[in-house]
Amino acid sequence: GALAVVFGIGLMTTAGYLIARAAERPAILSLSVAIVAVRFFGLSRPLARYLERLASHDLAFRLLARVRVRFYERIEPLAPAGLEQYRRGDLVSRMVGDVDALQSLYLRGLGPPLVALGAGTVAVGVAAAILPLAAAVLAAGLVVGGVAVPVVAGLLGREAGGRRATAQGHLGAELVELLRGAPELVVYGREEEALGRFRSADHVLARLARRDALAAGVADGLSILVTGATTVGVLAIAVAAHSAGDLDRVLVAVLALLTLASFEAVTPLPLAARELTATIAAGRRVLELTEREPAVRDPAGSPPSVPVRPALALEGVGAAYSPLGPAVLDDFSLALPAGRKIALVGPSGAGKTTVVNLLLRFLDPTKGRITLGGYDLRELRQEDVRRAIAVAGQDAHLFSTSIRENIRLARPDASDEEIEDALRRARIWDWVSSLENGADTLVGEEGTGLSGGQRQRIAVARALLAKAPILVLDEPTSQLDPETAETLIEDVLAEAEDRSILLITHRPEGLELVDEVVTLDRGRAVSQS
Repeated sequence: GALAVVFGIGLMTTAGYLIARAAERPAILSLSVAIVAVRFFGLSRPLARYLERLASHDLAFRLLARVRVRFYERIEPLAPAGLEQYRRGDLVSRMVGDVDALQSLYLRGLGPPLVALGAGTVAVGVAAAILPLAAAVLAAGLVVGGVAVPVVAGLLGREAGGRRATAQGHLGAELVELLRGAPELVVYGREEEALGRFRSADHVLARLARRDALAAGVADGLSILVTGATTVGVLAIAVAAHSAGDLDRVLVAVLALLTLASFEAVTPLPLAARELTATIAAGRRVLELTEREPAVRDPAGSPPSVPVRPALALEGVGAAYSPLGPAVLDDFSLALPAGRKIALVGPSGAGKTTVVNLLLRFLDPTKGRITLGGYDLRELRQEDVRRAIAVAGQDAHLFSTSIRENIRLARPDASDEEIEDALRRARIWDWVSSLENGADTLVGEEGTGLSGGQRQRIAVARALLAKAPILVLDEPTSQLDPETAETLIEDVLAEAEDRSILLITHRPEGLELVDEVVTLDRGRAVSQS
């Protein structure tokens, strides 16, 4: 970067010297060095600029790729409990926009000041060799343009830059909510209210953009003023020196053009100051997530191995989603011996889904303990726990890919025959085979191309394919008709072989087929039968 600016200064200076000297009509041979210098600087400047852009952007994007991977690695352990307080659109804004903004830390935050320092030093050195007093004026002008003006720009743009990342996150959250909730908003006639919130968020961002534009305009104006004033000052000193017979008239033009060219080094600094404010704000939003402590940690050292057919037990368990939040479970106990089938029933809000989150170690109990094969879950690696417990949830996520790949997620090495078998056991193969592309049919984002019942049965097929010794069915029939629901439960229980099954439901279908029914209400087990 500094080399490209130095070549630019050299081009302007030698070109000015060549023109001024040529006006005196000297012998052509006396201009040969200047002609060669102009050609050299003219060819070298764009090449240096290209190489600088190539190197700086390559470095920035390499760092950005590492930061993005590191960011995901840090927030993955937070999910889901540690991310519940963030809106989905705001999370996307942090993961994409704020992380992308970090590239400005080098491209505009660190690079331009170093370039200005290097190129400015060269320019002042050249001016000092010609006329020391002019060099002093140039140095003063560069300091004002490279320090004072960026400080002013930073102060003027501090509020806009500091709040821009937050405003963009808020706008993204409102947009995601507007798009995801569009059908319900239209049905209930609340679309104008949602649009109003979106417009309000957009208005805040637009107001910040106007303030940033004002700061940019003031900074640009000050930069032009400082450049002009410095050039006039240097030119006045040079003319005075020439009048006194101390300076060749050609060098008067050289000093004037050198001054103009040297300000190319400090011109980007006001923008860098404003961008640095926004980048720091984005970095704080990123660190707010990456520095959070996960709710669940793997044990240190070598954890024990989970038995092939482990028993599962919850002993006096309490749970809450935040330290200051209400208890969702309180002194809840449940025993699931190997091979046994138990149903957990209760009304909505009783804490059934929290039980699933505890079993998968998405959060740890606030009191009591959960054992798997005789070991406290906190003594086991999360990966081992989730390999032993497969879950078919009522809101299981389907990725925007084929039915086959969504099911293969449970076991990447599964054959097509095993996937077909899982679909048959989930009582959905007949429908899948009737599709034009069969199991290779794309399901759309979050399974939007499927009905609720179809999504649930694909989730059940995925859980069956996992071959985990413990199968948790979380409301697997909530979107099925009673007859299909009972048949599905019968088939799953029959095909479960020697697996342990925990059926979580609020519906009566299939309860007569399990070994025991536990009723959960307000976080406690109130009855067993």
